[in-house]
Amino acid sequence: MKILIIEDDPSLVEIMTVFLEKERFVVEVAESQRSALYKISDYNYDCILLDIMLPDGDGLTLLQKLREMDGSRNVIIISAKDSVKDKVSGLELGADDYLAKPFHLAELNARIRNVIRRKSLDGDTSVIAGNVKIDTVSFEVFVDDAKLELKRKEYDILLYFMTRPNLLIDKTRLAESVWGDHMEQVDNFDFIYAQVKNLRKKMNDAGAGIEIKTVYGLGYKLIVK
Repeated sequence: MKILIIEDDPSLVEIMTVFLEKERFVVEVAESQRSALYKISDYNYDCILLDIMLPDGDGLTLLQKLREMDGSRNVIIISAKDSVKDKVSGLELGADDYLAKPFHLAELNARIRNVIRRKSLDGDTSVIAGNVKIDTVSFEVFVDDAKLELKRKEYDILLYFMTRPNLLIDKTRLAESVWGDHMEQVDNFDFIYAQVKNLRKKMNDAGAGIEIKTVYGLGYKLIVK
């Protein structure tokens, strides 16, 4: 899952990034309102962590813009301001949660997963399609109750598709969601083809009742067989 941190404190950004990547999130960073709006207008994120004190303006103003762009975005405010007034303002503008600095990283992780589970997974910790189930807490995949061993990116790809069944996903959006900013360093999508091919083989060998179909010239779609 993909996270955007909107924060201008480089030391805090580094700490959060290292921790969240260890928790298997893809992390991107914006240091200002301007760079955040640029990223959000071009890319999709499962959760946005928003500091309300940014060098080029109030983060609450940015939150209002985000809600006008797409009210379904998952947004958690992270702020040194811990007054009831600030919390109420943020929540009334549409934030899904409010976490005051300083905070424990374990709590941040729990808040992120809770927001994603509540809004994107209908409150569940499992994602099911056909006879395939993903446990998003343990990062385990099962086919007819038998565990399917997947590599990190294979798991990420499968989770991305299973949370978007029957939707056409182009390779650019898939790459951006699973690999994040690292996409800027590659020249082609051969690595995606290889990962999807390996995932398909493992799912087929395990008797999975779902399939990632190629829609030639457009991208991929997950369907139930």
